[in-house]
Amino acid sequence: MFLSVNEQMDIIRQNTAEIIPEDELAQKIEKSAATNTPLIVKFGCDPSRPDLHIGHAVVLRKMRQFQDLGHNVVLIIGDFTGMIGDPTGKSKTRPPLTLEQTRENGQSYVEQAMQVLSKERLRIVHNSDWLGTMTFQDVIGLSAKYTVAQMLERDDFTKRYKAGEPISLHEFLYPLAQAMDSVIITSDIELGGSDQKFNLLVGRELQRVYGQNPQCILTMPILEGTDGVEKMSKSLDNYIGLTDSPREIFGRVMSIPDTMITRYMKYGAWLHDTMVQEQEQQLRAGTLHPRNAKVFTAMKIVELYHGAEAAQAAFEEFERIFVKKDIPDEIDEITINLPAVANIVDIIMAANIASSKSEARRLIQQGGLSIDGERISDPALMTDISSRRLFKAGKRKFLYITAEQS
Repeated sequence: MFLSVNEQMDIIRQNTAEIIPEDELAQKIEKSAATNTPLIVKFGCDPSRPDLHIGHAVVLRKMRQFQDLGHNVVLIIGDFTGMIGDPTGKSKTRPPLTLEQTRENGQSYVEQAMQVLSKERLRIVHNSDWLGTMTFQDVIGLSAKYTVAQMLERDDFTKRYKAGEPISLHEFLYPLAQAMDSVIITSDIELGGSDQKFNLLVGRELQRVYGQNPQCILTMPILEGTDGVEKMSKSLDNYIGLTDSPREIFGRVMSIPDTMITRYMKYGAWLHDTMVQEQEQQLRAGTLHPRNAKVFTAMKIVELYHGAEAAQAAFEEFERIFVKKDIPDEIDEITINLPAVANIVDIIMAANIASSKSEARRLIQQGGLSIDGERISDPALMTDISSRRLFKAGKRKFLYITAEQS
């Protein structure tokens, strides 16, 4: 049923940032094979936003590898912990979400995660099922199992404490709540981004306190966004969504800095190390042009989520639009409830091209908007939309806009 320990470990090591402790993981795998018992592999995600991107998929693809190796994975939707808010990397207390918000986002997470995970050997649970039923007495008992000194070992808390920044007590409870998930499902292995190491270690410690065999930890690298600087995030508009169209995925990959090419090959396209190394050597030697490497990477990422045919079509469309300066074959068309002649900023807002007037003005002032092929630079411009006009925002968004006829 299972591959050998060495074969499994070779696969598990792929793209992994850290394994804690590696010898213990090998022992768990050896026992699993000897008893023909799959390991329980846990990944918890807080649905603070409704969308997943390929940065999230770095961990999801490692989960899929465990599934393919014959182990059982548990996807924990942190609808309860999501209300607390993970303090990781935060310089101030996060605004709370309601249980309804986290559950709604969680449903979206599950639907998108299934683009990577298999339905086989998958269990999906919500941690509100057990955390939401704990009494205040239970919470006090849980809190007694970890000290303030241990919590302050966390860099985020230490920096905020030294800087005189407030730390709410409920933020101390977050790592304990996440750790309780590991106790409830008796996880053998927990996965997470490298920024989650502290939380995962708390889970390991809490399992030991509850008399369980502590879980091993696999941390995965954090994939930078398309700007090549910040962590991938929808709020920074540097993300590639799992549900994005082939055209959008392809275009966004083509926009990454040259320095990010091999990281996107490795963690976005999930290519084998040997192939990534070959591409990296060719880039350094100058025998592979960065643009061609990006095309290769973009096609591989599109293929992961939409198939080879869609990847080829996305490439051909990109060539037609950006090399031959053509426009897409299919462009969405909308009518908006504005006068036939309206302010350009109001039009952008009504068409949902920008989320705020300041963002709309910035788009125009930076030369990112054109109408019927003519670049617009004046946010005060009044524009006639009594008949269909072709708007282009940024490099890839095309939209036909017309005013509603009264």
